[in-house]
Amino acid sequence: MQVSSSPSNCKVFSSSFPSLPNCFAVFHVRDQEGNKVYSKKAINYIEQAICTRDPRRFTVTRLNELASRPDVAAHYTGIEMIGHNRPGIFSEISAVLAEHGCSVMEAHAWSHKDSLACVAFVSDESTSSRISDPNRLASIQDHLGTVLGPGTSMDEDGRSARAHLLGPDGLTSHPERRLHQLMFASKDFDGQPGQVSTAFPMLSLDGYKKGTGAVVSVDRCNDKGYSVVNVECVDRPKLMFDTVCTLTDMQFNVFHASVSSRGPFACQEYYIRHRDGHMLDTLDERCLVVKGVKAAVERRTCEGVKLELCTENTAGLLSYITRVLRENGLTVTQADIAMDGDKMKNTFYVQGISDNKIDMDVVESVRRELDPLPFQVKDDELLSRGQLEGEQVADRNGFCILSLLRSKIERLSHGFISSG
Repeated sequence: MQVSSSPSNCKVFSSSFPSLPNCFAVFHVRDQEGNKVYSKKAINYIEQAICTRDPRRFTVTRLNELASRPDVAAHYTGIEMIGHNRPGIFSEISAVLAEHGCSVMEAHAWSHKDSLACVAFVSDESTSSRISDPNRLASIQDHLGTVLGPGTSMDEDGRSARAHLLGPDGLTSHPERRLHQLMFASKDFDGQPGQVSTAFPMLSLDGYKKGTGAVVSVDRCNDKGYSVVNVECVDRPKLMFDTVCTLTDMQFNVFHASVSSRGPFACQEYYIRHRDGHMLDTLDERCLVVKGVKAAVERRTCEGVKLELCTENTAGLLSYITRVLRENGLTVTQADIAMDGDKMKNTFYVQGISDNKIDMDVVESVRRELDPLPFQVKDDELLSRGQLEGEQVADRNGFCILSLLRSKIERLSHGFISSG
């Protein structure tokens, strides 16, 4: 089963797909405001995405994404980048593309720990077509490589910094899926070792306040030959997508899963085997899964201020915006740039370069400098922390206990019994 992100604005609050001869899955979804989904457009999209209309089709059309267009290879050049994260690096990438006459039609960038990954679709600024000159492409690739890190050489941890031009097949890959793959290949999860546990741990209040408190554990279901991955974290859109994609990229098959959420919290449980059929037999394997899944949850989690601009796509606009942010002491930690109808929607998460904190007077200065561009500020960090602090610890732990009991009941009903 291939899981893709969806523009239908629906959020999974519980799901289950038990291990059966034929794949069978049940998802309970609400819209992002927590209401029942009535939109015909959203329902039709979901039906198409999960192939209920034609089970032979496994192609999902993603609205407003260039990768979903059949003519993408004829009109756009795709570039994927992986490098060493540092303040202002996204601004430098944007400047290189502008200097080489590239019009950025879509771009997605994530930063996590000391890694940065970016996937961009560009066209020739003067002709609005694909860049085909090999010398020009080589120059773009070389200059981006210089910005991203020490050329294309490996660092002491065996990680490379590079810019890679995508072929026709790469242009149709899901951008966020590629970001996960690039980050995992760069070993962004390396840092403090993940703690492997055979128990189902309680939630960390401090971790939740920071918005990055994913608790991941691995145990065993010996009778069925499965390893069981448990994930507890703050709920958010695309959480299940991020987790399942990473498990798949780590060469695991998911045979059974249960996902539930209440308020801002979510619990996920996955029964997996390696593609060659074996369980997670060694401590090193379990450590890698814990670190890999924890990183997958954290990559999309951003602390900081969210800035949104929706305007005409003019030459050098992205470079100008990111330069203004950098000159005002702000660094981009995550970016999503895409066409929204006939407008270009720019979404940035920013933090202070010196101490990660942001003086709102600085944001107002940026607003004035970017005037008359339509500019919105959304402090997601303060919103999420306020929501979390409003929850009682007992409620959180009660949710975990209920989720654990429900999980145990489902295990028994399907013949899954875990053992340490």
